[in-house]
Amino acid sequence: MCFTQNFWSFFIGGIANGFLYALIALGYTLVYGVLQLINFAHSEVFMSGGFAGYFVVNAVIGQSSPHGLASVGLIVLGTAAGAVGGAVVAYLLERVAYRPLRRRKAPRLAFLISAIGASYFLYNLAGKEFGRNGYSLPFLYPFQTGVTVFGTGIQTYWVVIAIAAMIMLVLLDRIVAATRLGRGIRAVAQDAETASLMGVNIDRVIAQTFILGGILGGAAGFLFGLSSGVVYSMGFTPALKAFTAAVLGGIGNIRGAVLGGLVLGVAENMGVICAPTEWRDVVAFGILVAVLIIRPTGILGERLGRSA
Repeated sequence: MCFTQNFWSFFIGGIANGFLYALIALGYTLVYGVLQLINFAHSEVFMSGGFAGYFVVNAVIGQSSPHGLASVGLIVLGTAAGAVGGAVVAYLLERVAYRPLRRRKAPRLAFLISAIGASYFLYNLAGKEFGRNGYSLPFLYPFQTGVTVFGTGIQTYWVVIAIAAMIMLVLLDRIVAATRLGRGIRAVAQDAETASLMGVNIDRVIAQTFILGGILGGAAGFLFGLSSGVVYSMGFTPALKAFTAAVLGGIGNIRGAVLGGLVLGVAENMGVICAPTEWRDVVAFGILVAVLIIRPTGILGERLGRSA
């Protein structure tokens, strides 16, 4: 009985969560495509976008309580600010934690340690500077109200996330498929040495790839913060689930990351439709284990250079 009563609510909520996971997962996928490394500091890129969006929006609204179209405009502004904040942090990560090691031809373990160190540095820096209690955006409470779909109440917040995420995902797909930057990313992902011999600036392409991933991750941070608030520890669980989504779809495959995010979002929601919500994370990470056992390459497991 609970399944039929809650189906549409859980399904659409799962799609909204899936789009968020997809935005974050693309940061992992893009970086993995060009470096064959996992950026374990991407969770802090996500967190930085949340804070950047919050502070910009808070500075604009002051003590006022906007509503209607003004709230929509603030969501666009906050998402853009989050994207810029994420891009800046991602670029700095590439310059400080990755590029020096790459130029010294350091072993892969050094990249892993550097990324984890950068992650903990940003995590604790945010906690020190912004406090441990977090912030909320009260002007967005109207977006927690519902609309009716198939007789079931659906949060407007989910619709906002889905629309924003679809716009950004389509733009990214076009950038990678039909621009000079996209051709450079695909060339480096397929064969960096040959791309370098043909005149591709490897350092610039890698930096731009980090920036693209940071834009998506930072925007997702603000969108996530609309409902859950912004706090220094906000990045860990969503980023870990996004990594699961990237592996599920096929790490290194852009469309696979989107598919993996949607599958994971829907699966974890539907898995607890008649069970306590505490089981949601169990379902999500159970899916990761199952995929690694059954199909380690993921659903669409191809490298970025061959899949875009």
